[in-house]
Amino acid sequence: MITKHDIFTFLKDAGIKPYDKVTIHCSLRAIGKIENGADGLIDAFCEYLYDGLFIVPTHTWNKVWNESPHYDVRSTIPDIGTLAEVAAFRKDGVRSLHPTHSVAVFGKGAAEFVRGEEKCASPAPLGSCISRLYEANGKVLLVGVGHERNTYLHSVDERLGIPDRLNPNPFEITIVDYDGKILKSPPFHTHFTAASDTCVSEYYPNYKEAFDYTGAVTYSKLGNALVYVCDCRKMTDTCRRIWEKADHDLCISADPIPEELYEPE
Repeated sequence: MITKHDIFTFLKDAGIKPYDKVTIHCSLRAIGKIENGADGLIDAFCEYLYDGLFIVPTHTWNKVWNESPHYDVRSTIPDIGTLAEVAAFRKDGVRSLHPTHSVAVFGKGAAEFVRGEEKCASPAPLGSCISRLYEANGKVLLVGVGHERNTYLHSVDERLGIPDRLNPNPFEITIVDYDGKILKSPPFHTHFTAASDTCVSEYYPNYKEAFDYTGAVTYSKLGNALVYVCDCRKMTDTCRRIWEKADHDLCISADPIPEELYEPE
């Protein structure tokens, strides 16, 4: 049984500070049995991060699309598992109005952190909650999952302007806020890569060796789960170094990224 004390110990050993802004992608099953389940995990993170923010993705990209362009922050159920479903509707968190890539944020300043998400015209543009983890020196914890679930890397694609990442055919999304007020998104561009046979996130594990080399990612364990402890700024800077040298798209197949693209000259 994983207790609150175990989670505190894990966070401390992983180098997480109480003032950090931390987001998580998590397989609860990989961890093992947790005291009080998903709520217990959220409670422990929130208590530890008493001067920071705990950010749980509550994405709805599989429900909100051009044939179903409607997002209600009060009721639209996340697509990405139990932790997201629990976090989305807790009263002590604030869920953002991003129609496809919302997050539930816990801690001081949570409402301010999610402000303006309804104005996003793509999944992770500059200024979005996910993207601002760069400026905030944030951390991503991948618990029992790999970089294929590292949504932050979509924000890196958008920050660096990587071509062929967004659908060229936008659509408008109806957003319903906490008060039932109906809002309209700007013309919204979903993820889409014409040159790939799947979402490019399935090829984000290509970055693993580069992130290990530059120290952007370190490793820990929570229960039975391997945890990737990812530094947002270092991941972004590593990707920038790689793409400045790349002469082709590095995330449309499982081909490894050549070492010379991330090793110092």
